[in-house]
Amino acid sequence: MTIPPDARLYLRPIWFANSPVGLDGTTARIGNSLLWFQGYELTAMDSAARVHRSTVAVDAFADTIAALPEPLQARVNTLAANIAAPRPPLTLGERTIRFDAPQVMGIVNVTPDSFSGGGKHIGDPQAIADLGFAMSVAGVSIVDVGGESTRPGAEKVWEGDEISRVVPVIKRLAASGIPVSIDTRKAGVMEAALAAGASIVNDVSALLHDPRSLDVVTRAGCPVVLMHSPSTGDDPHENKTGYADVVTDVFDWLEARIAACEAAGIARDRIIVDPGLGFGKSLQDNLAIINNLALYQGLGVPVLLGASRKRMIGALSNEAAAHARLGGSIALAFRGMEQGAQMLRVHDVPETVQAVRVWRGLRDAALSAV
Repeated sequence: MTIPPDARLYLRPIWFANSPVGLDGTTARIGNSLLWFQGYELTAMDSAARVHRSTVAVDAFADTIAALPEPLQARVNTLAANIAAPRPPLTLGERTIRFDAPQVMGIVNVTPDSFSGGGKHIGDPQAIADLGFAMSVAGVSIVDVGGESTRPGAEKVWEGDEISRVVPVIKRLAASGIPVSIDTRKAGVMEAALAAGASIVNDVSALLHDPRSLDVVTRAGCPVVLMHSPSTGDDPHENKTGYADVVTDVFDWLEARIAACEAAGIARDRIIVDPGLGFGKSLQDNLAIINNLALYQGLGVPVLLGASRKRMIGALSNEAAAHARLGGSIALAFRGMEQGAQMLRVHDVPETVQAVRVWRGLRDAALSAV
């Protein structure tokens, strides 16, 4: 194959197998997951153009890659190693979250315009915390608490108001031992939430919106979710430049943010990435990301998929309102699991947990079949 020596290379697992049994030497595995595959899609980008795309069988991978120039060989071998690398568990207080099967993160939005329940109980932190308790009973691994809406057109919330919204809820949840993540872009909110018992920071700007955020997370030593958004300003949906290729552009951006966090002192095993569906992305962009979600396994860290009740579901289903997007949310969650997503961030917890358990049952049955 002829690929420019300065091209950017990407690997996507393809040709998934129900089981590696009887396929010795012809399969590879995504981390420590229940997913095995028999091939890679190799893509090369040069500037803004795709200059190569081919498929390579797992058992032909070494010989195929040996034909590439040395710098490209090293890049591809790194990507393959990242795909195969086990994702270490997260230890959050007394809880351990493992990534051998998909985990569910439940959304609790403490905002007046929330459609996930919290908006009905503004001013009543116990009632809002009860939503998180119910999610825990239903099987979530993490409750994600946020006090500022990031939907298109939402107004920015003053830091003090955001703290007053989330801290009383976090204290109640954390006191019961439930792992809590704080969904915020503001360093002051992160500090207050972590002090109240939150264990994870989930930042839609990947620690770029607030210049203090990176230092706060580094000093705390807590896990962090780095989400892609095209703008780190007040409107995370603003996209003035567009994408040359949305799938690889998002990969490059997240790869750079992982490197920046590691350089600042955040351990790689503390990092989770989220491609940011719906943030400055068109319907076609979102669909492309989901269909190629396995490519982000090449980053070597857990991948979080936040597709729950997204506008793309309405766009594909006669403009269904947010509360009527359960079927689409489950479909996208299942598609994400099939592509290797290690975590699903959702509004509809019991239904998603049930879907994960059915998926797990299917995988277990395939692996145990004689």
